[in-house]
Amino acid sequence: MSRWSLARQYFLVQLVFVLVLSLSLSVILYADAARSVNDAAAERMVAVSTTIALDPAVLRAVEEPDPSSVLQPYAVDIMDQLGVDFVTIMATDRTRFTHPDPEQIGKPYIGSVTQALAGGTYTETYAGTLGPSIRSIAPVLDDAGRVRAMVAAGITVDRAAIARNAQLPLVAAIALGALAAGALASFLLSRRLRDATLGMGPDDLSRTFVFYDSVLHSVREGLLLTDARGRLVLYNDQAARLLGLDGTPEPVQAARLAVAASLRDLLASGRRAHDEVHLTDSRVLLVNQEPAVPPTPAGRAAHHPGALGTVTTLRDHTEIEALTGQVETMRTLTDALRSQTHEHANRLHTIVSLVELGRNAEALEFATRDLQQSQRLTDEVLHAVDEPFIAALLVGKAAQAHERGIELVPDIAAGTGTTGLDPVDLVTVIGNLLDNALDEAAASEEPRVALGVRRAQGRDGAPLLEIVVEDSGNGLPESEKARVFEFGYTTKQDQGCPGPGRGIGLALVGQAVQRCRGHVEVTDTELGGARFTVRLPVPTPPPDATDAPDALDTGGGSRNHTAGPPADGAAPGHTGGTG
Repeated sequence: MSRWSLARQYFLVQLVFVLVLSLSLSVILYADAARSVNDAAAERMVAVSTTIALDPAVLRAVEEPDPSSVLQPYAVDIMDQLGVDFVTIMATDRTRFTHPDPEQIGKPYIGSVTQALAGGTYTETYAGTLGPSIRSIAPVLDDAGRVRAMVAAGITVDRAAIARNAQLPLVAAIALGALAAGALASFLLSRRLRDATLGMGPDDLSRTFVFYDSVLHSVREGLLLTDARGRLVLYNDQAARLLGLDGTPEPVQAARLAVAASLRDLLASGRRAHDEVHLTDSRVLLVNQEPAVPPTPAGRAAHHPGALGTVTTLRDHTEIEALTGQVETMRTLTDALRSQTHEHANRLHTIVSLVELGRNAEALEFATRDLQQSQRLTDEVLHAVDEPFIAALLVGKAAQAHERGIELVPDIAAGTGTTGLDPVDLVTVIGNLLDNALDEAAASEEPRVALGVRRAQGRDGAPLLEIVVEDSGNGLPESEKARVFEFGYTTKQDQGCPGPGRGIGLALVGQAVQRCRGHVEVTDTELGGARFTVRLPVPTPPPDATDAPDALDTGGGSRNHTAGPPADGAAPGHTGGTG
């Protein structure tokens, strides 16, 4: 029995319960019917004996010398008319005046007469000459209230049993009906239970629950179970951490989660998703989602109308994206060094040729000028930035801009350290802003990108790190600025820059700025390009914070448009970056 399914065990227990309940109900109904028949018979006998006792003819007859000659025919007539088994009229000393068996006339009455002699009516079940009977005895009173005789009327128990047994078919019908209804209800409930438990037994269910609960809390990925009404009915610890859930056991509406709108829409829609990238305030999530369709038990046709909900997995790609950014920075620097190596080889050949031609002074001047130009940006960056990843990034982007024919104008204030700020976030912000600016400037007549990094002060006097990147591109029209930091948004496909990875860079910038509790605004430069200004609070102010110069203005006036925090600003040809 231990191997039986939970539904089969439930059906068997329910069937036994219904059977016992039906038998108990039958016994109760039969006992109630017997009691009702006996009570009705007793009441009827009381009515018969009382009526005979109140008949004046009976009182007159008992005072005559031979009462039996008058009362016997009278009693027989009443027994025939009323269907009682006996009517016995007797003297106060129990001597019978009447009896169904004439031989018993004159003999003493068998039964209780104490109550009747006291002037009351009494009912009992007693075994007399006719066997056990239900009888009632009433006194015959004269005008003075004295007991002059007694009347006993009764019906045998066997005759009462006939009336009682007549109720058996009804009792049996009720019991069988209850048994059939209970069995049918148990069968239907067991089928429903079998569908709900997939035909598994208690041991299987217990083992499955323990295993699934262990898996739920041990996997490194976030796991969400959403029902057909878009409610989160189950999620593991990792999902709670990634989505900022408070761990309450009540179902949570997916549409009310404090996450990005794209992720809310995905969870609420129930659609399939495969390796979709979604951003939260501080994380990059890789999301997969599938409908939850219960398996069909073996040997049965599928009958489920649709999915019961969805199963969603969340994979944290924040660290991977950060490492990718660092690897991309190193790749940029490597490409720049490779390009410089090729260029320096050409310049070295030129110097060698000048020496061979005897033009030593020109060779010395050419080598000195080339060395100064190559070392100027590197020295400026290395002396101003104390983070090697950021320094490598700026050096690589400078070489990349030079290779693409774009003028990169750096303005990095002396003593601008990055202590206290996450270098990964800084690489994300500066790298993606420069990538976006280089792409925009490349299409302009005079390609130019300006980068400014310096310390500043907020309105409350708190130290800030201000990063300004502007380009000579086409700028950002007002209709697009509200979407520039949206994940997946890009217009570069319209400008011949299709490909995967578009619409991510500036979204990552917005996320990093928000994670650092900073602010980013988008304005237009006087020449029509776009200017991105990022201000990040510095956790530990440097000693010379009060001496920081004003914010950088790298180009003429500006048509001031504050796009505000990371949710603002975008333009034709601008993109979320190449991320």
